[in-house]
This record gives sequence, C-alpha cells and structure tokens, in this order.
Amino acid sequence: MTDTGGDHRTGEEVRPARAADVQAVRGVTDAAYRHYIERIGVVPMPMEADHTANVAAVRVFVTGEPMTGVVVVEARGDHLLLDSIAVHPDAQGRGVGRRLLAFVDAHARALGLSEVRLYTNAMMWENQEIYPRYGYEVLERRVDGPYDRVHYRKRLN
Repeated sequence: MTDTGGDHRTGEEVRPARAADVQAVRGVTDAAYRHYIERIGVVPMPMEADHTANVAAVRVFVTGEPMTGVVVVEARGDHLLLDSIAVHPDAQGRGVGRRLLAFVDAHARALGLSEVRLYTNAMMWENQEIYPRYGYEVLERRVDGPYDRVHYRKRLN
C-alpha cells in the first residue's frame, strides 16, 4: 500500500489491524454503534460482524493509540466497499472520521479501483448529512431484510 493515511499533524496513521487488536476493534465498533439500537430497532450489522475473520482477511484498518477509529473495507471487482466506519464517541469531532475516509479513498486508488461504495441505515440520519460532504452521492434506497438502507457511491478521480 502506498499511503498509510497518516495525519502529519497528529502523527496518527491508519494501519492494518492485527489479531491482538480484535477486542479493541470490537470495543470501538460497539461504542460507536450502540446508541443506534433503540433508534433503528435492531442491532447494527457492524456490531455483529466477525471481527476476528475480518482482521485475518486484512479488511480492518485502525487508527489511534489507544484505538479511536476503525474502518472495514472489501475490494469488490470494480469498487471498494466501505463496509463499516466507527469512531469512538470520546474521539468524535477530532478528525478521526475524516482521516479514515481519506484512507479509504487512498486504499481504493492503490488497489486500482475508481469508486467507493457504502450503505447506511436510513435511520442513521447523521450519516446522510456527512457522506455527501465527502463526495458521496445517493445511488438508491432499499430494504435488505430488517435494514432500510441508503446506498452511496463516490467516484474517484
């Protein structure tokens, strides 16, 4: 990978998660998504993910010491799927999410992919305000099982 997503102002880089990070990955993810359970009426999928398998497959990247942010990605043919992004509530508003999103773009480019896609639950309305600010456009809204999702894409130049 050519770009670690490092932030030269803070010295924090985005790096692949290691097996020893699995508990911290779970902790950050749960802390970031827990408050949505009541709102959406189901446990958000990132909280039920197999973090051990995702880390082993080098799909999980983290930042911070102690860990403050987690991103889970998967290369899919013509695009990179941003499966999950989580910032610990104690670190929100400090640029962690911005750093992770910049890493996702750089990672997609390093893989030769020209598009990033993601989806978010329609009840997570904060995300519907955030993603367009980072260049994402709505593709569609559809129900997948118990989840009402808004699907986005970002074309990379």
